[in-house]
Amino acid sequence: MSITVTQLHPLFVGEIGNIDLRQPLDPDTTAALSAAINQHGVLVFHDQPIDDAQQQAFSRNFGELETTVRAYRADFVPRLDIHMADISNLDENNRVLPPNDRRRLNALGNRLWHSDSSFKRVPARFSLLSARTIPNEGGETQFADMRAAWDALPDKMKARVEGMICEHTQLFSRARIGFTDWAPEERAKMAPVPQLLVRTHPGSGRKSLYLSSHAGRIQGMEEPEARMLLLDLNEFATQPQFVYTHTWRVGDLVMWDNRCTMHRAREYDESQVRDMHRTTVSDGKPTVAADRAA
Repeated sequence: MSITVTQLHPLFVGEIGNIDLRQPLDPDTTAALSAAINQHGVLVFHDQPIDDAQQQAFSRNFGELETTVRAYRADFVPRLDIHMADISNLDENNRVLPPNDRRRLNALGNRLWHSDSSFKRVPARFSLLSARTIPNEGGETQFADMRAAWDALPDKMKARVEGMICEHTQLFSRARIGFTDWAPEERAKMAPVPQLLVRTHPGSGRKSLYLSSHAGRIQGMEEPEARMLLLDLNEFATQPQFVYTHTWRVGDLVMWDNRCTMHRAREYDESQVRDMHRTTVSDGKPTVAADRAA
């Protein structure tokens, strides 16, 4: 039987039915899901009680998996496999993190609009987030459609920003919330990387803004002017008409395309457990060729 796709937002987001992500995918189903993510940018799968191995196996249908950047630290103690991003408020012993724990404070930056791994020279293609335990309320994830935002930009602004190259690093995004507790080895591995500000999405052929809280500079532009332009673009691109809010339930898996969406987490009562496991598929190549990177 073939999958079903129900659109959840006027511009993007598809809910996928008639599939069990614990089972291997046949070529036709893989092709159908690829077509769906290319069209909708975000896919929602309900009632998928998968484990980490099953999530990784499903994710690998779409490319190579990234490893967690938490492993940059010499004192890193993993709770999950290195190919799983730990999007939780738990320590390695499954205890809720205290308010002053650096891991919790760092993770607060996920409430800023961003694109996963835009701070890597080779950024992310897809992210797949599985809800294992959720709080009683709050903790939603919001998504913004960057293709629709590009389409709505005034022509004058389109002409201005096309071809611009931004510099991205987590050091920029976390500095916005006052977080600076980085180990020397982390700082060394988080040097700013170049990313195009406007990309052509390969799956749909549509142009898309490539924005993120990790972007802090634009090459060839004075930094205050660059930051103001990025702030203006982010404000424009995250207007309500471009945004879908996902309210989680246990067993949900949401897959999104980082090349044409941004997302952010919302606040929740952190005395309650929120345990989310993410796999991230690498895009396989940089957005800026080596001869244009500097």
